[in-house]
Amino acid sequence: MNTLQTYVTPRINELSTAEKPQERLEKHGPKALSDVELLAMILRSGSKGRNVLSVASQLLQDAGSLAGLVNWNDREFANIKGIGKVKSLQLVTVVEICRRVLSNRKSVEIAVDEPQVVKELLESQTMGLEVEKFWTLCLNRKNRLIRLCETSSGTASHSLVHPREVFRDAIRFGASAIVCAHNHPSGDPTPSAADVKITRQLKESSKIISIDLLDHVVLGTKSNDPRRRGYYSFQEAGVL
Repeated sequence: MNTLQTYVTPRINELSTAEKPQERLEKHGPKALSDVELLAMILRSGSKGRNVLSVASQLLQDAGSLAGLVNWNDREFANIKGIGKVKSLQLVTVVEICRRVLSNRKSVEIAVDEPQVVKELLESQTMGLEVEKFWTLCLNRKNRLIRLCETSSGTASHSLVHPREVFRDAIRFGASAIVCAHNHPSGDPTPSAADVKITRQLKESSKIISIDLLDHVVLGTKSNDPRRRGYYSFQEAGVL
C-alpha cells in the first residue's frame, strides 16, 4: 500500500509535467501512480482552493486505504469537500464495477461444492451492504457455476424472495442444481424463522421442478458470527 500523502496548493496546472497524474500515467503506465494519483484521475478536478490531489488525499486518509472505500456510499463520498453529487455517484459506480469484476473473476469454472466457496464467491458482493440481497447460483451437472443471479434485493431486515423467482432463473439458464444465498446486514448469519421457512419452501419446490437445491447459505462476518465462521449452511446443519 502506498504511503498516504497530503497535497495542498499549488493548482494542478501549476505542477510540473513530471508531477501531474495524467502525464505520469501516459508516460509510465497505471502501476507507477500512487493510490492518491489513481483517485485523482477518477475525480479529474478539485474545488476552489484545493487541487484534485488534495481532495484525493483527504478521501484516502478518511477511508484508511483504497479497500476502505468499498464500504462507502454516495453520502459519505459527498461529505468530502470538493466531491459533489455527480462525483460521489461516479465513485460509487467505480466501486460497484470493482465488486462485479472481482465476483466474475472468482466465478469462472468454480465448482460450488462447499459453503465456504459460496462465501468467497459472494464476499465482494456483500461487503458493506446495508440491505439483504438474495442470490441464486445456477449450477450444471458437475456443480460448476453457470450463472450467478441476484434474485431479490430487500430492506435492512428481509430480502423478500419467492420460490418462483428463484427457479425462474434456474430454468432460464438450464441449471441442473442450485445453491441459494443471502446476506444478513447485521453480520450475524444465524438464520431467522423466515430463513428457515423459505428454505423449506425452496426444498419442496425443488422436488416438484426436479432441480436440486444443494444448499442455502446465510452470509455474515466472522466478527459478528457466534461460531466465528462468517456463514451458516443449511446443508451442513442437516436441514437439507
